[in-house]
Amino acid sequence: MYVRRDRSALAFGRRRRQSSRWRIALLLFLLGVVGVVIWQFDQIQPPLLAAMGIGPTPTPPAYVRANAGYEAYMAGDLETAIAEFRRAAQQEPDNVDYLFELARLLVFTKDERAALGQDRIGQAISYAQQAIEAAPADPRGHAIMCKALDWDSRPEEAIPYCLEAIDRDPEFAESYGYLAEASADVKRWAQAQEYGRRAIDINPSSVDARRDYAYSLWVVGLYQEAIQQLDIAVRLHPNLTYLQFELAALYRATDNAPAAIAIYDRIRSQNPNNVRAYMELCTTYFAEREDTYAQDYCEQAMELDPNYQPAYRQGGQVYYTRRNYESAIEAFETCACLAEG
Repeated sequence: MYVRRDRSALAFGRRRRQSSRWRIALLLFLLGVVGVVIWQFDQIQPPLLAAMGIGPTPTPPAYVRANAGYEAYMAGDLETAIAEFRRAAQQEPDNVDYLFELARLLVFTKDERAALGQDRIGQAISYAQQAIEAAPADPRGHAIMCKALDWDSRPEEAIPYCLEAIDRDPEFAESYGYLAEASADVKRWAQAQEYGRRAIDINPSSVDARRDYAYSLWVVGLYQEAIQQLDIAVRLHPNLTYLQFELAALYRATDNAPAAIAIYDRIRSQNPNNVRAYMELCTTYFAEREDTYAQDYCEQAMELDPNYQPAYRQGGQVYYTRRNYESAIEAFETCACLAEG
């Protein structure tokens, strides 16, 4: 039998090309299916899991989020605490427990986040208003609104909210503490100290009461008394860095730079990425004319967070003093760009 090998080869070649086309088409079809699944995954997942007899992953209850927020707060991780309390408040928007804590933490992180362009005070005021509307008889919404407005440089507007909170519950210590700070900000010195003392009489273990009483003493120059109150507050909550920063500032006000430096070093040991601690060390050493140390810490702050404006402002001053004018100009220009941004 004669076999036409040339035709067999041609026939075989044609069948191979046809098979390749089908494979390519099938591959393109499968890629399209995968693309649709990825694009619509959130919509496809629930019915697919249900068909397989698998329920969707349950969302943690609000109280679980809140407990995680409290644990993060006690550990000094305020950003995680804020995130958890925010999720809890989203699930239960009328729960004053969550709204109060969330607004409070937003206020206390105002300064550090302002350098990143975040309006924490505006958010705090919004959550405080939400708490007031959810439970008008609860003093906490009124009290934290007082605190937020005062930290927004509006103490005159803040005071009526604190008075309203006291009227709702005369035994809520934080209302008096927040009122002490707001009263000091409108130069009612005697009243501020009276409210501060009342706050710690009601609740000696209140971190906010101790801190605000210290503030009412600080602004009239009673530094040692203020240090005593802030020191107690820090011992009540040793991981709350904003209290440590304020205590360090008081030590600097009393020319006790070593004590302030020890606090900044403690903050760095708790959180090596706390850029403000490096910047404050730069500022403290610069004030002590230890310019080499000052420059080193400012440069570490710039390296740690290239968008942290205060480090460039302080670093520029250090460079200028050390006659490193080129670096000073560069630092000040970066500071100005960040401020505009």
